[in-house]
Amino acid sequence: MRALVNRKAGGPDVLAVEEQPDPSPAEGEVRVAVKRAGLNFSDIAARVGLYPDAPKFPMVVGYEVGGVVDRLGPGVKTLKEGDRVTAMCRFGGQVTLRCVPESQTRRIPDAMSFDEAAALPVNYLTAYQMLYWTAPLKPGMTVLVHMAAGGVGLSAIQLCRAVENVTILGTSSASKHDFLRSQGVHHPIDYHSQDFVAETMRVTGGRGADRILDALGGKNWERSLSALRSGGTVFAFGWANMVDGEKRNYLHMAKEFLSMRKWSPFELMGANKGIIGINLGHLWHEGALMGSHLDALLAMYERGHVKPHVDRVFPLSKAADAHAYVQARKNIGKVVFDVEA
Repeated sequence: MRALVNRKAGGPDVLAVEEQPDPSPAEGEVRVAVKRAGLNFSDIAARVGLYPDAPKFPMVVGYEVGGVVDRLGPGVKTLKEGDRVTAMCRFGGQVTLRCVPESQTRRIPDAMSFDEAAALPVNYLTAYQMLYWTAPLKPGMTVLVHMAAGGVGLSAIQLCRAVENVTILGTSSASKHDFLRSQGVHHPIDYHSQDFVAETMRVTGGRGADRILDALGGKNWERSLSALRSGGTVFAFGWANMVDGEKRNYLHMAKEFLSMRKWSPFELMGANKGIIGINLGHLWHEGALMGSHLDALLAMYERGHVKPHVDRVFPLSKAADAHAYVQARKNIGKVVFDVEA
């Protein structure tokens, strides 16, 4: 099989497509002939050397695939060879063949493409965990989404639109504002020229947002908390600001850590505000829960409530270009790999 290998920490040039032995499915597993594999910002952080959960170098990353079941392991009951599926995996997804547990694999609707199948799990499960499970949205709420044009951002926007009368604010560069409006964002905010705290307070009449999705991290979490309504929640689900350049920048890392405010429970109690951490990669022990969320999202897809927006499909052989594209925040929505190209 072909695999995208991160040889060592560094820039996109450390990526290489290599041949590896074909895997065989174990008890309760299926083997998926992968057609598309998702690319996430965590993969870039792993390449740079800033993702503590990543395997040791050389490594293959990737959390999600879309493809066709081509072999069954012993004991598989719900799937058969030839089934079109989406599957979640803990690393190792950017390959042409991937063995995954049956419990982490789902048939996809006939209308769903392999591009969409690879774009659904990570982004939508993250957004669902925040907005529909941990602190569920209610009609009439106001939500601020940072990095709104990214994969999780667009997923969150679609989930917000499925709840009645939710007002959506989203930060992005100005060039993406027209697209965000077309997706249902009521108030795009240009993070280059506008202060998101001031804009949030202006739009809400000084009340603040009910939910804020913040994957920027560092001092931005403190500013997000200040833009929150009493009784509201900030979701901290990434630290994109930690990645600065193509290699680890220890001075920048130190500045980011030092800029991060720490709160006591008493302070949060007094303010009636909450900060909740979300890390999909640390929920593998909750397999039944994640599976139920994936089932719910597939049902929402069939009802037309969610539809992954795939920005570009890069050949696996052009993985360095894909990493550079996402790291420069040029993407609108999801970037996926055609692993056969």
